[in-house]
Amino acid sequence: MNDAGSTTPLLLSTEDVPPVHEVNAEGRSPFLLTCDHYGRLIPAVLGDLGVSESELTRHIAWDIGIAGVAEALSRHLDAHLIAQRYSRLVIDCNRPPHVASSIPRISEATTIPGNEGLSREAAAIRRAQIFDPYHRRIGEIIDQRGSAGMPTVLVSLHSFTPVYAGIARPWHIGTLYHRDTHLPPLLLKLLRAEGDLVVGDNEPYAVSDETDYTIPVHGEARELMNTGIEIRQDLISDVAGETAWADRLARILGEIEVMLRAKRLI
Repeated sequence: MNDAGSTTPLLLSTEDVPPVHEVNAEGRSPFLLTCDHYGRLIPAVLGDLGVSESELTRHIAWDIGIAGVAEALSRHLDAHLIAQRYSRLVIDCNRPPHVASSIPRISEATTIPGNEGLSREAAAIRRAQIFDPYHRRIGEIIDQRGSAGMPTVLVSLHSFTPVYAGIARPWHIGTLYHRDTHLPPLLLKLLRAEGDLVVGDNEPYAVSDETDYTIPVHGEARELMNTGIEIRQDLISDVAGETAWADRLARILGEIEVMLRAKRLI
């Protein structure tokens, strides 16, 4: 039993850190940054999910490099960052909980033994203790910003592999979107104006209600301007790369803020 007398087993113990990580919570930027795949922690009770350490450092476990970019970008923009510390192999915080990829039994070609034969109750506990607190916090912050009269432009940060299923991906960065017609075109325009980038327009992924959660639920359902940003992992595989991309994105998003204010959209 837990302290409240419930028979619901605890996934996260006192040995485990909370799922939600926040940076610059007092930031005044209109941009609210989220990072669904920031970390690769696994709750102690789950061990290593039956997966080797070499696999747990790969993209299947987290978005390589994006944590450093997100934290530096938060500082540059004076923006609030809300990130999720646990591995997407425990539960993917950017998937609707009802889809198979929410708690994957196979990720790319890697079998995840600790996710095989998972009971409905065990899956619900992962959602209740990792997925729900993260998304609840994002919702709370958006509500608080609205009550305080602060505009919110949602930017969801991710990274992607240079090669997938044997096919090289040419893009350096991609803008991901679905229903927003304001922010993504501006971001695409300014990224392409850089002159040294191959920029994906809904590449290497596109946002949809079936494959994504953060943007549809927190951005589109609330009618906030929003975009996903995907950076190729080999470009942010060290501190120098993380710093360079945070600097570049801070400059571009700063220009976008000026444009949005000029148009009275924020």
